[in-house]
Amino acid sequence: MTKGNEISNNKELSPEQGEALLRVLRARFEKNKHRHKGLTWAKVQAKLQTHTDKLWSLHEMERTGGEPDVVGYDKEKDAYTFYDCAAESPKGRRSVCYDREGLESRKKHKPENNAIDMATAMGIELLTEEQYRALQKLENVDMKTSSWVQTPSAIRELGGALFCDYRYGHVFVYHNGASSYYSARGFRGSLKI
Repeated sequence: MTKGNEISNNKELSPEQGEALLRVLRARFEKNKHRHKGLTWAKVQAKLQTHTDKLWSLHEMERTGGEPDVVGYDKEKDAYTFYDCAAESPKGRRSVCYDREGLESRKKHKPENNAIDMATAMGIELLTEEQYRALQKLENVDMKTSSWVQTPSAIRELGGALFCDYRYGHVFVYHNGASSYYSARGFRGSLKI
């Protein structure tokens, strides 16, 4: 069993794990219809059951505290989009710096992991600033925490990385050194199925 910001190497769920996850996702889907108006659970579930690799990624999102839920549907690509919708940055993904380069640049007090490698291992992507703002239009999150977001290469090449939070009725985008990490900063992910 993996804990905290460790990612499972076994990328298959048992039938019991798969069924349990589907029950959790369905309950969340039904409880939060404002996130996915006009969509039905039966179609989402059918899609999930044909993409077991994506189901594993959703399991990792759930296991690390992300509370993933459907936030959109692309008709042209027949793809559902899931975001981490937890009220605060996922607990199992906090205290991580932005990427491997940032992690390796630290001389001491290195965190256990970094956001980019964790997201890649989970099969998800960090939210972009635009996606983060879209999530905030559905409901306010990160009122006590903050979340790393995808950082433009021009900023990253200079040693920086971006993170966002919600304070004073506004979404704020900030910068920090990519090697920094805080107990109240994690990352939110997205997954298309």
